[in-house]
Amino acid sequence: MTTAEIVAIRTALNMTQGQLAQLLGVHSLTVSKWERGVLRPTPHQEALLRAAAGAAQRTPDVGAVVVGALVGAGVGVALFYLLRAAFETNATPAGSGSDKPRNRRRRS
Repeated sequence: MTTAEIVAIRTALNMTQGQLAQLLGVHSLTVSKWERGVLRPTPHQEALLRAAAGAAQRTPDVGAVVVGALVGAGVGVALFYLLRAAFETNATPAGSGSDKPRNRRRRS
């Protein structure tokens, strides 16, 4: 993953280095070093960054929802929204009311 890709992903999510760092469980200086090419993300971090890029492409407003979740609910909820937007095939824009629990019946 290139430095330009990391910057592009963060920019697409409308996140600061500090917000992206909080989401990925690293220090904001680490994100800065990734963006300057001083350090490289681990394979796990790269996978999360690639998922974030996919989420931003599929659901352009996901960054705002993720930032709101970081502030209001924490990293776990923020990652849930981000990964759901990245991998759910019929994902709807986050915060559109579609994330309400659904009544599902079990088949016997």
